[in-house]
Parts: sequence; C-alpha cells; structure tokens
Amino acid sequence: MMLVLPRLPEWWLVSVACMRTGVVMIPGVTQLTEKDLKYRLQASRAKSIITSDSLAPRVDAISAECPSLQTKLLVSDSDSRPGWLNFRELLREAPTEHNCLRTKSRDPLAIYFTSGTTGAPKMVEHSQSSYGLGFVASGRRWVALTESDIFWNTTDTGWVKAAWTLFSAWPNGACIFVHELPRVDAKVILNTLSTFPITTLCCVPTIFRLLVQEDLTRYQFQSLRHCLTGGEALNPDVREKWKRQTGVELYEGYGQSETVVICANPKGMKIKSGSMGKAVPPYDVQIVDDKGNVLPPGEEGNVAIRIRPTRPFCFFNCYLDNPEKTAASEQGDFYITGDRARMDKDGYFWFMGRNDDVINSSSYRIGPVEVESALAEHPAVLESAVVSSPDPIRGEVVKAFIVLTPDYSSHDPEALTRELQEHVKRVTAPYKYPRKNCQRRFLERSKGVNCEVRSGGNEVQPQEGPVDL
Repeated sequence: MMLVLPRLPEWWLVSVACMRTGVVMIPGVTQLTEKDLKYRLQASRAKSIITSDSLAPRVDAISAECPSLQTKLLVSDSDSRPGWLNFRELLREAPTEHNCLRTKSRDPLAIYFTSGTTGAPKMVEHSQSSYGLGFVASGRRWVALTESDIFWNTTDTGWVKAAWTLFSAWPNGACIFVHELPRVDAKVILNTLSTFPITTLCCVPTIFRLLVQEDLTRYQFQSLRHCLTGGEALNPDVREKWKRQTGVELYEGYGQSETVVICANPKGMKIKSGSMGKAVPPYDVQIVDDKGNVLPPGEEGNVAIRIRPTRPFCFFNCYLDNPEKTAASEQGDFYITGDRARMDKDGYFWFMGRNDDVINSSSYRIGPVEVESALAEHPAVLESAVVSSPDPIRGEVVKAFIVLTPDYSSHDPEALTRELQEHVKRVTAPYKYPRKNCQRRFLERSKGVNCEVRSGGNEVQPQEGPVDL
C-alpha cells in the first residue's frame, strides 16, 4: 500500500493497520508528481494507495497505467470521489474486533524509495522484526522518551524520519503530537511550542535555522526540555544560537533510509559542536578507504557499517529487485553508506559530504558541507547550497547558491559577494571559498516563494509555491 498523506492522525493509524494485517507500507511525500507516483506504483506493484483530496487527481491521471493498483482510499470529509473508497466512512462502519496476521521475522514491513545522483530511486526494504525494534534503543537514549513525554516531529510523513515518531514513541510509552503544518512557518512552530505541553521537539537543521532568526525572547516554552535534529548537517552556529536563546541543548543524529540512527549525541554525552556524535548500538561504524580498509583517526574516508561476520539486526534487507545495487553497496566486511566523514581519536564523527558531492579543485578535495557551514556563520546567509562547477583550469571550482536574511536583501550584490568570499577564506581553508560570482534574491518565506540563485549574474524568476524543507 502506498501511503501518501500529509501530517494527519490517519497516517499513524494506517501504519499500525498495515503492520497488523501484514500489508507492506510504502510512504511517500505529498509533493510527488504524476510521474513520481506512476514510477513508484509500477516499480513496487502496489495494490492500493491511500491519500488526501489534493493528490487524488494526480493518482487518477496515471492509475490506468498501473495495472497492479486495485484499491484507492481517500482520507476526506467531503463527498465521495468516483473510483475511490472514503476511508473515514469505512472506519466508522468497521467492526471493533479483528485478527492480526502472524508475520515472520524476515517478512517485509516497509519499502522506502531513496534517490541517488544517478538512475531512478531505489526501493529499500525493511523487515517486520528488525526495523521497529531498531528504534527502541535510540528512542530511549537519543530521543530520550518516557511515558510522561509529548513528542513533536515536524518531518513530512513520506520521509524515513517520520518512522521515529512511530517506533521511538510507541515502545517507550510517549505521546505523539501531530500538527498538519501545511507550510513551514517559524512563527506557527514557535506559537505551537508555547501553547501546547510539548516536551520533545525534532526538526531538520534548516527549520532550526529559521527559528533562530526570530526573536525567541517573545516566546515561553514551559514544557520543552529536549530538542533533536537530523537529516542534514547541523551548523555549530545554529546549535549555539538555539541553546543561548532557549536554554535547551540541540542533539544531532545521523541515519539513512537503509538503517535506523547510526551516529548520535545521546543525552548526557559531551557534545563536540559540529560533530554528528558517536556510533550507536548495534552498529560498528568505521571510516574506510575505497577498498574497505579501516582508516586511522583523523583521516577522511567512507562512512561504513560492519556487516560481517554478523549483520546488524536493524538493517535493511536489500534494494528490492536490484541485486546489483545491493552488492555494490558492500565492500569487504562493510556496507558503504555513500557519505564521507572523519573520526577523531575520541570516536566522534565529522560529516564531510556525499561521495559523489566531493569537489576536486586543482587536486584539492572540498566537501560542500564545509563551505556551507562557513557561509552559515555570516549574518547575511539564511541558507546556502554548495556545488561543483566546471572550470577549464582547475577542473572544478566551488559554486554557492545563497538565500539572504531580510537585513541583507538590499545590499550591493557585488560587494556582498566579495565579503562572503573573504569570510569563507577566514573561517576555513582559503582554497575552499566560492570562486563563482553569486547573485542573490531574498526568500520571501511569508509568500512561499522558491528562488534559485545562479552565478554569472543570471537570476531565475521566483516560482510561487510552498517552500519544501
């Protein structure tokens, strides 16, 4: 069953129903296009889909090309839609008694579609016994949930991080807080934290970056005691601003669709700002070279998980219908995550970037995250993305796309470009600074404008639509 719902209580209800009936759930984000939906339905051979009013027309447009699709369920309070079953009406009529299917430990539980830089998205299959259980320990140690906690995770239900709200909270007896949050709005999030007794908050670093742009002294968080982040690298500046203004520490974790949490900063452990923490059980995490040899502390390499002689129990089964990709992800005794990092002598991991994102400029290897972190420390930068750009002399050079904070939206672009370049030279190694001239346009969050920034003075007109974080 494809499960494509916004942040509604029905998402959690249907997830539990799938487990009890042995149905394999395939979460998807609500921004999926007709092309995305058709590919996922055809590749997975899903027999059913459950979604909301906004996505139903897209499903109807491609359902004739998806022969496996038999049942369409709609979560809606409106009148019935032709060809669809109304989930809320069915739920009201459903009997209170039911029998759970007895599943085997290796039976599939969920499939996540995960994208790479080449080819179509891969299907990551998780099993019944291991996936949920893998979150029990991290829910207790890193998320630090107890029976008295109320946990709010703002992630889209299509991402793997949404599973944390289900499998971390449930076995630890915590309450889940759900907010539909149709658009990411810093003031809505802060008002919600002030109004409801939420004890534990989890957001991606980009959202925390938006939150610290606000005047946090205007808000009182009476119950908030624990904050978490993951999904992208956390800039030390964001963590320090959040802690200084709220008094609550920000604990970073790192994981993948193929795993549960791999590295984290559990409560009570010393945090090294900028590090994604230490390896968490049951994973043996190492930094290895391209042949699978373990590298000494301090050297940059591939983040790898030991899978031989014992495969970790909370680990994906395979890339479904893609044995070549499954085999290619292994090197010697290790599963290669595709991320690059270094580990210091104390066992802390420092994220450098994706293998395929590393910029090779005049034989210097530059991780985009390093430059993004340096840019983030400048008060003009709200968000940034650093990529490789071809260069006839150096092979590749650093190119930066920048969204400015409101106070800098009217600054002279040429002068600000030079200022940002000099800033990066001071904060990190000088060879890492963005060499391409960057023009910019302020991101109008209140209007939901997506802006793209290009080098060489070419600006793309802003596109109306939700800002996807």
